[in-house]
Amino acid sequence: MQVVKPGKLLINNEWCEAESGKRFSVTNPATEQKLTDVAEGDAADVNRAVKAARRAFESGPWKTMSARERGRIINRIAILLDKHKEEFAELETLNNGKPISETRNADLPLSIETFEYYAGLADKIHGDTIPVSGNFFNYTLREPAGVVGQIIPWNFPLLMAAWKLGPALATGCTVVLKPAEQTPLTALKLGEIAIEAGLPAGVLNIIPGYGPTAGAAIATHPDVDKVAFTGSTEVGKIVMQLAGANLKRVSLELGGKAPNIVFADSDIEAAVNGAMRGIFFNQGEVCCAGSRLFLEEKIHDEFLSKLKTRVEKMIVGNPLDPKTQMGAQVSEEQFKKILGYIDQGKKEGATVLTGGAPAQPKGYFVKPTILEGVNNNMTVAREEIFGPVVCAIAFKNHDDLCRQANDTVYGLSAGIWTRDIGKAHRLAKEIKAGTIWINCYNCFDAASPFGGFKQSGFGRELGKYALELYTQVKSVWVSLD
Repeated sequence: MQVVKPGKLLINNEWCEAESGKRFSVTNPATEQKLTDVAEGDAADVNRAVKAARRAFESGPWKTMSARERGRIINRIAILLDKHKEEFAELETLNNGKPISETRNADLPLSIETFEYYAGLADKIHGDTIPVSGNFFNYTLREPAGVVGQIIPWNFPLLMAAWKLGPALATGCTVVLKPAEQTPLTALKLGEIAIEAGLPAGVLNIIPGYGPTAGAAIATHPDVDKVAFTGSTEVGKIVMQLAGANLKRVSLELGGKAPNIVFADSDIEAAVNGAMRGIFFNQGEVCCAGSRLFLEEKIHDEFLSKLKTRVEKMIVGNPLDPKTQMGAQVSEEQFKKILGYIDQGKKEGATVLTGGAPAQPKGYFVKPTILEGVNNNMTVAREEIFGPVVCAIAFKNHDDLCRQANDTVYGLSAGIWTRDIGKAHRLAKEIKAGTIWINCYNCFDAASPFGGFKQSGFGRELGKYALELYTQVKSVWVSLD
């Protein structure tokens, strides 16, 4: 196991301590032991980082570099990430608690793919010529938004950094990135390889710290042109309020309470696999998790019996063991929150079919849990638990299902399991969510957009759609008289 070195701030391609001199501890959630400590950035450090980013945007080599050369640098980041993928995978597992099998086979490949995708897209960002009335030549320019503040969560630390940085760098923006205080280690390691890849000074600045200090400073800073935030809906509302003080642009990827819908005519075995993947992947710490499992009455009991059998065979334990299927929750706070929701569900009438308790005597492990007898008005069906807890809800017919599926403040994703492809497509149009998976779940690709409806946020990450978040469109009129 690698030795984890203490972390510093990255400002203008230099590693430095916080101006306050403060540091905070970073914990391994599987052992509850300290991994290392990291410099704690605050408003003063954010200000230094923003100044460096502004210089790099306005006058550095990044400004005059061709789009193709930007793409080459982004591609070198992907190459270096691939070269060091085992080191990154282990570091992510140590810091976050997720199984090494997932960091190796999901987080790292998807992160590498994201940088590769945007490396290829960097020189394909362009404007249009427009046939306007009169004797004019009109064209548009698509220009970088400027200095971008990016605040990322703790559930997919490296992958969320990649999702944010890929399009921002491809468009020519400069960045101040704040990783979650629970999981800053892979973001800092990514900073090392970005420098090695040739990213000019000031283009990427990384400020570990806490939301009320470092995060708020990014959201309110007058010289930050745009803020991108991924996290809870509650914090997203705060970020939006803070950014509104000077009307900076905001994009938000927030919480979810996704319906994962199983019809009686589905392939039951495939749907059971999909339900497992939908809720227990990454310990359920997934914004698009299929946490509301809607089961058609005809197959309700059969399905839960099969699901229970599978769940009780899951290996929950040491995240560094390749055989482990579910690791530790990210923190003691999250661990207690999940157990609290399970207790609340029981008080409101739900039954624990399996799980519902700590899985190990030490570490923040929760047994994979199925709650049955849930109705859509219970707290566990309304609020985002963000853990390995699935709520089984019976439905009678299409209309009953549609009403319940959309009866939520969230709208990030949904799953549909049926052999009737016409029914699947009709339902995909009716459900108010940004991503619909039909006979699959938790499928991602750097080319396909991801984002939410309603209080799951706005703006789309990934694909060409993310370029909208990091560019401004300028209309140019030329008189031909």
